[in-house]
Amino acid sequence: MRVPLALALGVLELAAGCAPAGRAVTTQVATTPDADLRTEQVVLFDPARSRSVPLALYYRDVPGPSPKLALLSHGHGGQHTDYSFIARNLVAHGYFVASVQYELPGDPPLATSGNLREARRPNWEQGVQDLLFVRHALRRMRPELDMEHLLLVGHSNGGDIAMLFAHEHAALVEKVISLDNRRMPLPRTRTPRVLSLRSSDQVADEGVLPDVAEQRALGMKVIPLPGTRHDDMWDGATDAQKREINGIISAFLED
Repeated sequence: MRVPLALALGVLELAAGCAPAGRAVTTQVATTPDADLRTEQVVLFDPARSRSVPLALYYRDVPGPSPKLALLSHGHGGQHTDYSFIARNLVAHGYFVASVQYELPGDPPLATSGNLREARRPNWEQGVQDLLFVRHALRRMRPELDMEHLLLVGHSNGGDIAMLFAHEHAALVEKVISLDNRRMPLPRTRTPRVLSLRSSDQVADEGVLPDVAEQRALGMKVIPLPGTRHDDMWDGATDAQKREINGIISAFLED
């Protein structure tokens, strides 16, 4: 029997002397309408940065091909549990999904004025370090995971984090999906492959989105959602909005 991930990580960290006094590692496994799908709430601790990294994990614990890793990034003010409809769709496509909580109590507030691409860069860099740490931890604890086909998905500020990761660590990423990120430019490259879903009510900053000719040349997909606002792209979306978002994501993953 496989030891639950959170328990295994907790034992490993305590044995290594890395866990601070009083730190709790929690786990919760729930059976969903899909009897094979599992969810866990996990809190990791990065001793190098003295930082906790809460995760929501979604996966199928059944024999089969090695699941690919997907890292999911929430928007500003959101929670790592807010995108379960996307996570479940990714699991159906053969992914092990780790949804990362970036915003913790005591963190400095996200900049809302000035040159936001510069002012928010430290926040994005911290998010990139969270993703690298999670990838490294899961490589140790889930050696069966396929790390060669990494998928990044991020909404809003989480999409900016995903895009910065794709810029800085392109060799680690196969595909990246932005749900209406507005500040960090999409990477102008054919690898990783890029999909960006755009809301009906928010506009990206200048230079974030390539023009149509460049999109075609790079095989990039930028798809408007006329019936979906920026703040609709989470579990609070209507069933129709969820079907549209997941349908586009599915087509991109299967292409």
